[in-house]
Amino acid sequence: MASYSYKKRICRFKESGVKYIDYMDEKRLIRFLTEGGKIIPRRVSGTSSKYQRMLARAIKRARHLALLPYVADNPS
Repeated sequence: MASYSYKKRICRFKESGVKYIDYMDEKRLIRFLTEGGKIIPRRVSGTSSKYQRMLARAIKRARHLALLPYVADNPS
């Protein structure tokens, strides 16, 4: 059997001591969206489950207030 070494992903929010993810912070939220506008899953982004829930809630609030798009624009 081959042994694989995985790099442990560290939650950016937990590392920096964030207490609340603000829905008005578009620059931070846009990093957790795909080009199509979907939320990046936590296994890819490396966020903890607590902060992933807070992140999803903040993105959904920002979408509702039209700060973030629900879907990306069609380039064609």
